[in-house]
Amino acid sequence: MASEYDYKKIEKKWQDTWAASSAFKASDDSSKPKTYVLDMFPYPSGEGLHVGHPKGYIATDIYSRHMRMRGHNVLHPMGWDAFGLPAENFALKNKIHPRAAVEQNIANFKEQLAHIGFDYDWSREVNTTDPAFYKWTQWIFLQMFKKGLAYQSNEPINWCPSCMTGLANEDLDGDVCERCGTKVEKKSLPQWVLKITNYADRMLQDLDALQWPEYIKEAQRNWIGKSEGAELEFSISNSQFSIKVFTTRPDTLFGATYMVLAPEHPLVAQLQIENRAEVDSYVVASKAKTEIERGAAKDKTGVELKGIKAINPANKEEIPVFVADYVLWGYGTGAIMAVPAHDERDFEFAKKFNLPVREIELEDSKKIVEKVGGTWTVNYKLKDWVFSRQRYWGEPIPIIHCPKDGAVAVPEDQLPVLLPEVASYEPSGTGESPLATITEWVNTTCPTCGGPAKRETNTMPQWAGSSWYYLRFMDPHNTEALVDTKKEKYWAPVDVYVGGDHAVRHLIYARFWHKFLYDIGAVSTIEPFARLEFLGFILAEDGRKMSKRYGNVIDPTDVVVEHGADVFRLYEMFMGPFENTTAWNPASISGVGRFVERVWRVGTSDVLRTSDVLALDTLLEQTVKKVGDDIESFKFNTAVSQMMILLNAIEKEKMIGKGQWQKFLSILLPFAPHIASELAQVAGIDISAWPAVDTGKLVADTVVMGVQVNGKLRGSIELAPTASEKEAVAAAKNDPKIAKWLTGEPTKVVYVAGKILNLVV
Repeated sequence: MASEYDYKKIEKKWQDTWAASSAFKASDDSSKPKTYVLDMFPYPSGEGLHVGHPKGYIATDIYSRHMRMRGHNVLHPMGWDAFGLPAENFALKNKIHPRAAVEQNIANFKEQLAHIGFDYDWSREVNTTDPAFYKWTQWIFLQMFKKGLAYQSNEPINWCPSCMTGLANEDLDGDVCERCGTKVEKKSLPQWVLKITNYADRMLQDLDALQWPEYIKEAQRNWIGKSEGAELEFSISNSQFSIKVFTTRPDTLFGATYMVLAPEHPLVAQLQIENRAEVDSYVVASKAKTEIERGAAKDKTGVELKGIKAINPANKEEIPVFVADYVLWGYGTGAIMAVPAHDERDFEFAKKFNLPVREIELEDSKKIVEKVGGTWTVNYKLKDWVFSRQRYWGEPIPIIHCPKDGAVAVPEDQLPVLLPEVASYEPSGTGESPLATITEWVNTTCPTCGGPAKRETNTMPQWAGSSWYYLRFMDPHNTEALVDTKKEKYWAPVDVYVGGDHAVRHLIYARFWHKFLYDIGAVSTIEPFARLEFLGFILAEDGRKMSKRYGNVIDPTDVVVEHGADVFRLYEMFMGPFENTTAWNPASISGVGRFVERVWRVGTSDVLRTSDVLALDTLLEQTVKKVGDDIESFKFNTAVSQMMILLNAIEKEKMIGKGQWQKFLSILLPFAPHIASELAQVAGIDISAWPAVDTGKLVADTVVMGVQVNGKLRGSIELAPTASEKEAVAAAKNDPKIAKWLTGEPTKVVYVAGKILNLVV
């Protein structure tokens, strides 16, 4: 009689066993082939984990256990992305210091993760807020500064009036702040910017070699937005000024009938315009709109700059100049030559303002650019990365401002520049970080001249630490270098990277930093993540995103308490294809629970035989092969389904050979490690290695095939799967149950070897 499955006792037993033996600790000095499996590490929010978060973690756990069973030295670490707006906003809301909030939240996350049975190497845990970690984040910034890739700018940036900080384009969700949903404004502030555009071409070219989903690579291509064209200059009549435009269609130059400047274009303020008050009023109104609103507006608006004419360099024709908000300062040169016969937006504008629409014969682009003295160039939608945040909870930027020497790098032997402890860290709203008020921290001496100077008070964005953290897992305790060269060459690149929701931002930033680190010799590969698997979300039972606001959050700990960790793991993988978004279904998890209970009953009852059960041979080998292939290709749902089919067959036979049971538990182990380990111990078998497939047994010696007579099933026959049509018909005639329906020779035979035989009489 099978004993009852006490999953609480058994799961704790094995989790304690694995922890005590450091079962999942990776070795930096191994002759085994390496596999580096990594989750996009979480930021420890105050809400804790819901059941959607572990989906990717379970997948990497299955994959890493599988590779370890195949003889690989596996690195599967975990850490915390704990700087930035999410942590600071939570701390403000709950009136607690960000550091204390982060410590509490991390403890909560680790407690939740501990019950699921993950194979993380916790000896390599990292935290972006640890000075030992962010020392190297600051070090990377300094290398960029020394190479001219980090510079100061005062151009208009995205400003969130709620979060009271500047944001990069990548931090926006359309026209609002991605974090709080507030519409952003344009605001000029001194800020640090990173020249990510210097790497745009390389990031585009190297996408082709990556084993990433094509839609993710296309999202990156679109965000970088490379376009090749020409820069052309239109002089302004009776003025020393000229207007430079970028166009991908210089062949339409003769069709340009007017020009448009973005409201933010400096020339709008500099030109002697007759209707200055009207233009200024329009510019003010435009700045109140977001770029999304401006680009999507069907009714095009604008104001002609009275008294201003531009000269078409191709035909010397004077054409009017407008200011209109459908032209954006952040794209191209902030000015366009309008060709209404060849552009829909230009046509709509021309029709509204009664401007000429001129049909032309297209010119040869190389020739026309040369004729008017233009230059061929490349433009990008991607803009340099606004790197400053006017908040407290972030890495201090290691720069000192000296009245004499300007911006000076903090000497490397003085890193890390520690974030000072403060009682009040609320954002100032003035454009300065709260650090600016800490005079004893701000006031310092210049490393170059020794005179009085001030520290940079803006902090880095949340994306800083996450742009390189995967390297620190290779060598987390190194105090002398970002990563040891030998260890980096062994572990790099990340073999499989798993996560969601960062198709553009994090992945572009990390690829940029990595390529820079490659250029300075700090890493040996040109890309950080060789393979990317993107996961679909798990929605609440009501079909909405899980949130405390909706009251529909399901805590994974509650599920584990009710059903067990193995059931939770199997269910999340069985819900559907890994990349699909699905809704939580309590009825379905109960079905998976019954599967686990059935496995327990088989493993603790008198079914094991010394010799193999021949009837199970083919299905078992097919299952071993399919589960292995499915793990490799992240098709976990079909792997679970196949194991369920095999269990059905085992129960039908009411017996299984000990060697066959060993194979079954081995392939179950990555998915349900607790019950598989326990049953292996009960049976006295070793399941530490992935079982080899006996290819000779993949195809059955015989198959049972249904036989139809005139389209109706009349019986079945057993024969070789490769039997000929003649052999199949003969077998049908020799079966008494089928033969009685046959009168004479069949007039038609439909036969698919190993599957169906239909006889028409």
